[in-house]
Amino acid sequence: MRPHPFDEFFASGKEESVSPFLTPDSRSFGRNLPLKAALSGALFWIFAFGTSFTSPSLSSLSLTCVYFFVGTRASIGTLQDLKNFEINIDLLMTLAAFIALFLGSGLEGGLLLVLFELSQGMENAVTNKAKGALHHLRSIIPTYATLLTPDNLAIQKSVREIKVGEKLLVKAGEVVPLDGKIIAGRSLVHLAHLTGESRPISKGPDDAIVAGAHNLDAALTIIVERQSGDSTLTTLVRLITEASEAKPRVQRFLDRFGKRYATSIISLTLFFALFLPLLFSQIGYLGREGGIYRALAFLIAASPCALIIATPTAYLSAISVCARRGILLKGGVILDALASCKQIAFDKTGTLTTGELSCQEIIPIGTPRLSPQEALRFAYSLEREVTHPISRAICQAAAEKKLSPLPVTSLRAIPGFGIEGQSDNMRLAFGLPQMLSETLPSEKKEAVLRSLSTKGLSALLLVGEDLFLFRFNDTVRREAKELLSLLKQKFTTFMLTGDQLENAEEVGRAIGIDQIFANLRPEEKLAKIGELMEKAPLAMVGDGINDAPSLARATVGISMGKVGSGIAVDASDVVLLSDELGLLPWLFQKARKTERIVKQNIIFALTIICTATLPSLLGWLPLWAAVLLHEGGTLLVGCNSLRLYTQKN
Repeated sequence: MRPHPFDEFFASGKEESVSPFLTPDSRSFGRNLPLKAALSGALFWIFAFGTSFTSPSLSSLSLTCVYFFVGTRASIGTLQDLKNFEINIDLLMTLAAFIALFLGSGLEGGLLLVLFELSQGMENAVTNKAKGALHHLRSIIPTYATLLTPDNLAIQKSVREIKVGEKLLVKAGEVVPLDGKIIAGRSLVHLAHLTGESRPISKGPDDAIVAGAHNLDAALTIIVERQSGDSTLTTLVRLITEASEAKPRVQRFLDRFGKRYATSIISLTLFFALFLPLLFSQIGYLGREGGIYRALAFLIAASPCALIIATPTAYLSAISVCARRGILLKGGVILDALASCKQIAFDKTGTLTTGELSCQEIIPIGTPRLSPQEALRFAYSLEREVTHPISRAICQAAAEKKLSPLPVTSLRAIPGFGIEGQSDNMRLAFGLPQMLSETLPSEKKEAVLRSLSTKGLSALLLVGEDLFLFRFNDTVRREAKELLSLLKQKFTTFMLTGDQLENAEEVGRAIGIDQIFANLRPEEKLAKIGELMEKAPLAMVGDGINDAPSLARATVGISMGKVGSGIAVDASDVVLLSDELGLLPWLFQKARKTERIVKQNIIFALTIICTATLPSLLGWLPLWAAVLLHEGGTLLVGCNSLRLYTQKN
């Protein structure tokens, strides 16, 4: 059964503006709608203020549009907060704006609403994170598979309809659609995006194979052991969902402070309205000098826009300067999360390493007549037409030494093993040493097995009677060692990888990482992230599909933009667009500076509040002057936030 075209949208959790129910024009209109409404309200407010001196009726009409565009959304939010018995700074601002209208100061109230909604709209624009990880993950899962009938006919069938025990044909270059066991064929398969294993693995009869594995060089027949709802990729979807729900929600400083502040101001307003006339006999309850009016003026004066925009302006400045450095932040609150992190964990393959194999060493077996460089030339001659990772490493090594290929005839690929041919009447073979050594004399076989004790991935070259063992390793990023030395000054560092322990330890020793956890499946890596986060907030850096659940679960998930999979990029909070790990210390420093700027902004705003509220309460400061004073605070806060944009370090 073919999936419904809207299934993926409902499952992805994306914002409404990408809904398939909408036309392209509607989608474009729906993006950042709160910010667009706030900008429209600002234009109407400017027009209302300009015409208030010449045409009061036209000004009133424009002011009505202001309250419609920006007041409607604010009112709905306020009613929702009241329904949930939640008092916050949003509620305080909305009450102040509508009370100003009630007191006959509609322009002042409209200005409060416009600035409040502008700050909310700007923040929503930068924090609106589409949850596309599951959508992209589903896009790589084959929806159809080649089913082999009992009559050995190959037919296309939806993976949802395939049952356990049925046989599937997976051709070279295809992705395995369901978990199963190989019953015929041998091929190299790539699992780096699922397990972090950097090398292709030979799979043959009776070997298990998982959904999502990339079949490289020969057809395989598999018998299905799990249906689509239980496959490895489906499990990854579930893990990402659970990790996102369990992710710690970092609450910005203003949110933590705002609830107490709003509750205090509303309580004081009620106190002054009730008790000012009792404390001062010359003050009544009603009239422009009455206790109720003064209490409401106090409420408005205590609700400055500077406090509201203290956070989003700092966030926007920091996000902009990060973008200039090639760092994409999916929301300003991520900066708060970055500033809180005390631990940082790295994936290995594709993160601390380039994900590309390199030829580290050529080891002669016995006493061959050829030199290692000549052996490399023969290997290059065999492998230059092949596209798997070992072939690329051989070709790169030959190119560095400027070697030219030799003529090779009778070239033949052996699926799951390697390649063979002839040159100058000599047999050439290059492939997995465990298989090629089976055809060798016992003394040479023992020498090969002894050489295999060296760490890393190995391949065996046979040139006539001469044998050479080629050793490959994942290439460590040049900047990794220096990066780790900087990060270890303030962070505890970890490596979490699905690769083998010996490979992980070799990389870990080279760069000086604190602790290494290897042979981790995606669910084990996710569990380890949760365990580490019990000690302190943690940032996770990764690039593969197998990292996506961990990136979603960590306090901050950081993915590699160039080499990273689309699933990892979508599941993360930060994307390094140019894959420059060296930017991480700068990023954490910028996050801490942003946190300091936000706190400074709040102190400035509170100072202005204290300057304006008492005179307003005593009747010394008219409402328009109080609002004007607040806007001066807004300008001060904005200029302070711009310091983040201009700071290079």
